[in-house]
Amino acid sequence: MEKYTSRLGTAPLGPLLIRLSLPGIAATIAGSLYNIVDTFWVARLGHEAIAALTIVFPYQILAMAVGMGTGTGIGALVSRYFGEKNVKGANLAAGQIFFLCVIWGLLFLIPPLFMPDTILRLLGATDNIMDMGRVYLVITAFGAPANVFVFLAGSLIRGSGDIVKPTIIMITASVINIIFDPFLILGIGPFPEMGIKGAAIATVIAQCSGMVIGLYFIFAKRTTFRISADSLVPRWNILKRIYHVGAPASIQQLTESLAFILFNKVVSAYGSAPIAAVGLAMRISDLAFMPIMGVSNALLPVVGYNMGAGRQDRLWKAIKLSSVGTAILLLIFTIIIEIWTPEVLSIFMKDPEVLKVTIPGMRIMLSALTFIGPSILFITAFQGLSMGGMALWLSLIRQFILFIPVLFLLEYLFGLTGIWLTLPVSDVLSFHVVLYFLVREYRKRQKHSL
Repeated sequence: MEKYTSRLGTAPLGPLLIRLSLPGIAATIAGSLYNIVDTFWVARLGHEAIAALTIVFPYQILAMAVGMGTGTGIGALVSRYFGEKNVKGANLAAGQIFFLCVIWGLLFLIPPLFMPDTILRLLGATDNIMDMGRVYLVITAFGAPANVFVFLAGSLIRGSGDIVKPTIIMITASVINIIFDPFLILGIGPFPEMGIKGAAIATVIAQCSGMVIGLYFIFAKRTTFRISADSLVPRWNILKRIYHVGAPASIQQLTESLAFILFNKVVSAYGSAPIAAVGLAMRISDLAFMPIMGVSNALLPVVGYNMGAGRQDRLWKAIKLSSVGTAILLLIFTIIIEIWTPEVLSIFMKDPEVLKVTIPGMRIMLSALTFIGPSILFITAFQGLSMGGMALWLSLIRQFILFIPVLFLLEYLFGLTGIWLTLPVSDVLSFHVVLYFLVREYRKRQKHSL
């Protein structure tokens, strides 16, 4: 335990945050690279295929929302247990992930098997992408239990201060997906050409591979946790503590999915080409989330541990360092992507009609990335402080309460251009709201300390 947890309270903060962030950034790079490579091969099937993946993605976000939200609760809880030197509590919390992944995995597997068309219509699918969307939705649903487990296991291990093994899980799964994509989509070598069906199968294979690696780390005693049969029994008091932080985090992700569904439905009124434009912009923006998610994963255990250890000065310094550093990196990325947007998009798509829509759309949508990073880290700080309710409220402001009225207002005023403007306008507004509440919490704690 000491190897991974003691440094959270003693190591110099700058090097510690960088060291903890790098594996998470590497994992995010692998995930982003998978999305980019996946888009590259799927684009060979036409812009309708990209539109189909874009339409299905919000449903996948629902499963990710539960996995990431529950994982946030588990990570915050075990990091706090370690800060309090409560190893038994950490082991009992670790055992809950198996019960949770079975329950949530089945809940996301069953609906696509019985009502795929209903789900696709709700997601905003147009007639020309229904067939491809149905194939992709049904097949990827079989990977839901494994996908949820990967998020829970990664967050659990990360909560102990070990950021390397979750990175190994994510990178390995992404590499497997990247390898299988061209073989299964295009039918290279002995593999049949399966198109979008092949992309879905490659995704499920990768998710199951990540689950197997996670199981190995946990049961081969490669982590700080020692899970016994007694730990596997559902503990309602521990589940309640997990969801004290995890439920708001899950709802936060769920509202993001709902906002994305609404965004796609509004965009779909302009045809499948704008839907493809949204999908391409999303894949490119994944690169910007490399530092955001890596630093967020590093910041959560540092804040949780130092709160448990009573080190208020250290946790606030960590929040400041991580937010400023991330903002600088995102500013650099934004400048690069704004200058070379046509060159980047030409890698994936040659259709002039799609590019005519996507180039200005992506430039507008990604123009305020610098504000997104600090906003997410501020919300992560509230999660680490075990203020799940505040984190939920601020996430709703950022992803729903501001986003929805801005979307309808700007679409009414400026049409498709207004839709693109929704993202940067709502991101800038929400940044100032989240910053206000964080500063207020800091001053309140400083006053209480004095």
